Amino acid sequence: MLHRLAANVISSAAFAAIDASSPQRARAHLDKALTFAGLSRDSETMYHVWNHLTLTSSQRENHAEAVAGSEVMKRSSIARRDPLYAALGHIRNANGLARLRHRSAALRALSDAERAFARSADEQRPEWIKFFDASEVDALSSFIWSALADHGRAEYCLHRTLAAIPDSMARNKALYTAHLSLAQARQGDLELACATGRQAHALLLPSSGSRRTAHTLAATRKVIVASGSKSSEAIEWIEESSQWI
Repeated sequence: MLHRLAANVISSAAFAAIDASSPQRARAHLDKALTFAGLSRDSETMYHVWNHLTLTSSQRENHAEAVAGSEVMKRSSIARRDPLYAALGHIRNANGLARLRHRSAALRALSDAERAFARSADEQRPEWIKFFDASEVDALSSFIWSALADHGRAEYCLHRTLAAIPDSMARNKALYTAHLSLAQARQGDLELACATGRQAHALLLPSSGSRRTAHTLAATRKVIVASGSKSSEAIEWIEESSQWI
């Protein structure tokens, strides 16, 4: 029990590092957490650590490593017992495959995730995995569609997420609003992307803040700058956003 507790506490510290866009610090935490999780001999605890290892690999843009980590997740005993864990493993797998440009395999993994999620029952689970609800499935799906350059489908998924996500989840609302702005910019809807980006920034300010959100807004700004748009809205937003990105 003590090994399990230590692994979960260190995993929480690793997630804080991930949210701060500090994957090297996150990986240092997770190497320790993996040792404790192994000593605990608890499949759910091991899965928790591997989920964060996969996120860290993705943040470092080591997508082959992220795919390997997600394979461990989806083949774990907890994933074989509980479709919710299987669904998260499959959707992490789909994200990594999409970023490696393995389109067909990514879409198969996404379909597997959707089927597994549909089979999952509402039951008591650890607090950390409660984030993975229908709105999060849409959000993570949007990342996959974005990696496959289907930005219209990504935008659709993000609208579904933002319509369903509770207002109390300010950090997630800011992050997914920023991703919506990026999807709009990539489709050439620059004025709309600017307006959405302002919303994301306004949501970010009163919350504890997330470097992931700031980095996503910086990516939106980069797309708008690269467009060469001379519209007053785009020029104003480029100047304004340079103060807080």
